[in-house]
Amino acid sequence: MDLITRVTTLFAESAQLSASAAASQAAPIAQAAQSIVESLLGGGKALSCGNSGSAADAQYFAAQMQHRFERERPGLPAIALSSDAVILTAIALDDGIGEIFAKQISALGHPGDVLLALSANGTASSMTSAVEAAKERQMQTIALTGGDGGEVAARLGAGDIEIRTPALETPRILENHRLVIHCLCDLIDLQLMGG
Repeated sequence: MDLITRVTTLFAESAQLSASAAASQAAPIAQAAQSIVESLLGGGKALSCGNSGSAADAQYFAAQMQHRFERERPGLPAIALSSDAVILTAIALDDGIGEIFAKQISALGHPGDVLLALSANGTASSMTSAVEAAKERQMQTIALTGGDGGEVAARLGAGDIEIRTPALETPRILENHRLVIHCLCDLIDLQLMGG
């Protein structure tokens, strides 16, 4: 296979996933955006976390919230728990990698806040501990997952929301998660600022 054909194939796989995922993801995305808006209007904030590529997406979501998405508006309270190397390494050193987000949620989270947990495979102990910590703080979790949702999906409570990407390949899952983030940001702005 030549390189141009390979690129065309990757574009086609991504487009096919986006088209097929819309049917299963539209309702939970809308529900998640509404939950985030309700939290913000109630004085809450959004905490986001993920590992590796999902850590970058957690930071990207917080940036779109604090700064802006497509149009000017006041900044919205959102914190990416994956962005402070000093905090992450201090917790990992003393309490283990599994606690890097849970410890921050325990310190920063309040009832009514929302946790946006991004995990392509749903197996990392740091993510499952984050979901448990959010429960303890009476926070709703919105989980962006892939595959079968993994242990993250299994730990979600009745009031939590899972937005699962119907794919197994990590690159396709991450591409879809970025689209989901864009949808969330668009719907949040639409609800707060109107059409």
